[in-house]
Parts: sequence; structure tokens; C-alpha cells
Amino acid sequence: MKKNKVCSNEFEHQAWPKHQLVLGIDEAGRGPIAGPLCVAGVVFPPDYQNEDIYDSKALSEKKREALYDVIIKEALFYKIILVSEAQIDEKNIYRATQQAMHQIAEELTCDLVLTDAMPLPDFAKHPVLDLVKGDQKSISIAAASILAKVTRDRIMNELDLQYPGYGFAKHKGYPTAAHLKVLKERGVLPVHRRSYRPVAEACLTQMMLDLGE
Repeated sequence: MKKNKVCSNEFEHQAWPKHQLVLGIDEAGRGPIAGPLCVAGVVFPPDYQNEDIYDSKALSEKKREALYDVIIKEALFYKIILVSEAQIDEKNIYRATQQAMHQIAEELTCDLVLTDAMPLPDFAKHPVLDLVKGDQKSISIAAASILAKVTRDRIMNELDLQYPGYGFAKHKGYPTAAHLKVLKERGVLPVHRRSYRPVAEACLTQMMLDLGE
């Protein structure tokens, strides 16, 4: 098996002499049309290294699950926030993500905040760097991406049992062809995000059918 690309610690190594506690924040679930958004933050001890920690999307499910336990055990601090479908519909996904990241930055002890390309303009407590592809450049952000991804996947597996036939365990709520087909055939569930176009269109179609009865 091809070895995972080692996640660079370049931002942490630049920061640790001045900022001992570096917080990395990332999310999982901005694109799906069902299920919650998961946002996570991780603070490692200064000079922490683990060559297996990398962008969660580049790791196998088995690897992510194993690293989840390692990260929780070895992090100084961590936090995971779930943002409900209703909150996403009310705020919009960008703002909901931003506010959850802001909450984590407020609550976890740190000196510097690193996010995966998400600015936090209202956060003034500590310096913030929003890094493009941060989960490939920062071990703290990469670790946060793993916690968020594993947490969300576990939730979607539970929803698959709760709503059999929708395929949540397979597509994890993303708008795949199979998901859109079953959405049209079986209708919208409470865990669907009604502000997302495919779900809004399915709701409208169902409403028109109900009116025609």
C-alpha cells in the first residue's frame, strides 16, 4: 500500500517558539444535503509529530478510525461541535461553519488559531491564519479534519439504520445520483437540509403533488 503523504508541520514549527498552544480547526459536511455539519479543533503539545496524520479525505476509513483515538489521547485539548440541519438552514452553511469555528477558538486554550481557509473576522482574542489546503500543511488542522470526518461518518451510519433505504452509510448525505433518486422517490426526511436546492426542489414537488390530490 502506498504510504500516506506526511503532513507538514511548517506552520506549527514557525509558530511554536512564540505561540506554544496552536489550535487547528476544520470541518466535515459542508457539501452534503443531509446530516449535521461537524466542526473540530485540536491543540497538540509543542513539537508534536505524527507522520500518519494528514488530510482526512486522503486516508482510508480504517486509518481515520485508528487516528481518531490517537488524536484524542495525545492532544492537549480538543473539541467537536455538531451543527444541526435546522441551524444550517437558518444561518447558511458558510456562516454556520464560521460561527462554530469561532466558538471553538473562544473555548479552547490557545495562543494562535489555524483554520482550513475559513477567515474568522469577528475573533480578536488571538491571531488567526486561514490556510488554503490547511489540512495538508498543518498537523493540527489535519487532526481536526480527522475528528470531524470520523464523527460525522459515524452519525451518518446511525442515520442509515434509522432511515433504511436512503443509503446514508454509503453516500454520507452527499447529493450522489443514488441519493437524489431515492430523495425523489421516497421524499424528504427531517435530516435533510431544506435550504439546499435538491431538497428544496423535492419539497416543492411533494407539495404540488399533495395539492393535486
